[in-house]
Amino acid sequence: MDFTASVANLRERVDAQSIAAQRAPGSVTILGVTKMQPREAVIAAVAAGLTDIGENYLQEARTKYVGLPAVRTHFIGHVQTNKAKAIAALFDVVQSVDRLESGLALAKAAQATGKFLRALVQINISPAERFGIPPAEAPALARRLRDEGLLIDGVMAIGPLTGNVDAAFALAAATFANVGGSTLSLGMSGDWERAIAHGSTMIRVGTAIFGPR
Repeated sequence: MDFTASVANLRERVDAQSIAAQRAPGSVTILGVTKMQPREAVIAAVAAGLTDIGENYLQEARTKYVGLPAVRTHFIGHVQTNKAKAIAALFDVVQSVDRLESGLALAKAAQATGKFLRALVQINISPAERFGIPPAEAPALARRLRDEGLLIDGVMAIGPLTGNVDAAFALAAATFANVGGSTLSLGMSGDWERAIAHGSTMIRVGTAIFGPR
């Protein structure tokens, strides 16, 4: 697969959508979701210009993310408290903090190693999703975890598959404004254009870069 072409094509499309939303080209980060992709494909995509990659499962990342070229690694799966230490050690950003307990465990692990770990509060804007804190509770969780030394840098959400997607994305954007930070991680392969229109600063896509799994 020509990763140089796929990354460049997606970047062009994202920049065009950003301009249409009256935003600057380059203002939306593309996170490549590497779930079920071989390490060789990940390395090739990074070489093609991908700066951010994400994995749902710690065990998969352990076989792919060690010794990679310079790239930011994101954990985008559910954080189990007993795996917080390993997640904090392997990843640069944890996008899926939706409980005080997991956030505290990440903060403790990062402080113990002196690592600079960024995190996002995951909010639930879809009735089909199992994980994510109610949006109204996100600012309080962010404040508490910041007090504990964890750098909460924004919000992550998974959009609904049906229903009023625009209303859900507007809620995510409003929650992000209340939480603060620099990152609104919103939008996946099927809805990233609408997410950018609602202010997303990071989209999470896999197929457009790596092809079908």
